[in-house]
Amino acid sequence: MIDLHTHTTASDGRCTPSDLVARAAAAGIEVLSVTDHDTTAGCETALQACKAAGIDFVPGIEITAVVEGADVHVLGYFIDARSAALQAFLGEQRRGRVDRVHEMVHRLSEHGIQLDADAILQPALDDPLKSAGRPWIARALVAGGHVTDVNEAFRRWLQRGRPAFVPRRGPRPEEVFDRIHEAGGLASLAHPVLVRHDEWIPDFARSGLDALEAYHSDHDDAVTRRYIEMAARLGLALSGGSDYHADDLHGATRPGAVSLPREAYDELKSRRKRLT
Repeated sequence: MIDLHTHTTASDGRCTPSDLVARAAAAGIEVLSVTDHDTTAGCETALQACKAAGIDFVPGIEITAVVEGADVHVLGYFIDARSAALQAFLGEQRRGRVDRVHEMVHRLSEHGIQLDADAILQPALDDPLKSAGRPWIARALVAGGHVTDVNEAFRRWLQRGRPAFVPRRGPRPEEVFDRIHEAGGLASLAHPVLVRHDEWIPDFARSGLDALEAYHSDHDDAVTRRYIEMAARLGLALSGGSDYHADDLHGATRPGAVSLPREAYDELKSRRKRLT
């Protein structure tokens, strides 16, 4: 099995990098990528754990871009996680995430829900390489007894159109593609069905996108086929993975719940070699 989309406690996942790799090994995964949001903080520990477990590790990232107010998540693969330029860019992204959490906590207060933003953000304050996000607020809402679970937190308060939602400010996808390429990586559009704008994808392909994540836990067979066909028409490679977070907000129940076919992974590697 090949899982190129997983998350750890470095962003909004619930597993430490070491625990994630242990679960991946137990699931029989042969190739794993950690793709935390706007941080590579979990990559080195995951790399060492993968070496010990006999798993091939792909250093990865998931960077949030914005188009017309909509989030566009871009996966980066085979990146140089130590790239100074990439790390400076990711630092800006994480500071924006902290600001957004403060704004959302303030909006909750206007509706009579008092949360401690500093307590929510403490992991990121202790370690600036950690990436804050809405699931941190959702968990605080659950802990405070304001909702029964994180799904309710998003449904009532945190998702687009709800009272505490704050639109994200971020770079355009084209800039994100460039940043990933500068770090030696390939750029893939994450879970395109969730973007809900297939008409944007041809422009992304012309602007440097390398692949589409056709295989994802939110894609049924028909959707997967649609993106495989679109990738073929646009000359894009394919990527895929479970998007495992080890929580009840995301659909994947285990690492490897969605696997990228070996031939698609080999094509990704071939494209990466052609860039070097």
